[in-house]
Amino acid sequence: MPDDELFDIYDKELRHIGTATRADTHARGYWHRSFHCWLARRDGDRRYVRFQLRQLTKDTNPGCFDITAAGHLTAGETVRDAVRELEEEIGVTASFEELIPLGQITEEEEGMVNGRPFIDREVSDVFALISDVPLTALRLQPEEVAGVFEVEVEELLALFEGRRGELAAHGVELTGSTRAEAEATNEPIGLRPSTRSVRANQFVPRDNRYYVEVMNKLLALSY
Repeated sequence: MPDDELFDIYDKELRHIGTATRADTHARGYWHRSFHCWLARRDGDRRYVRFQLRQLTKDTNPGCFDITAAGHLTAGETVRDAVRELEEEIGVTASFEELIPLGQITEEEEGMVNGRPFIDREVSDVFALISDVPLTALRLQPEEVAGVFEVEVEELLALFEGRRGELAAHGVELTGSTRAEAEATNEPIGLRPSTRSVRANQFVPRDNRYYVEVMNKLLALSY
């Protein structure tokens, strides 16, 4: 996630107004586009959804739980091109035709990360991918993703509706948080089993209606 990565930027009416670096986009609050994809699977009568743990080095919302795979569209990309995020972040290969559209969301957020203010204004296209690839077979991008976890869709829905206070989520985490750390300790980056207690306020701050709507749409899918 280099600061000099270029994004297409837009005005309030989402008219294209040029390009800007990632750093300037988040510093000045330019509107830009992103891609969300939730991985889901079925095991008998149970439906599961996966979500990632963001790296502590992320420039927005470090250390939060988030969508299974997501990312910004770089300058010149279309949402169709953004399917690359699945392979880059978690090592899952899929075609755009395999994705199931779940809608679009507009978000605005302001905050501080590592002493630097940011203004994040995004329009995101949201998708689902039905995939039963084992968690242990995922290849996590060390600079972006610290882990991936899984719970039943109905349980995560209950969490965001306030009917559950916390959940036990099972998944995998990196044994080394970054390539630099792995090189410094002479240890390869790998995965280890992990269980975490998960609360709604540990996810990237969004209107809870976003999470509730996505979980309900995942439950309505036939898979």
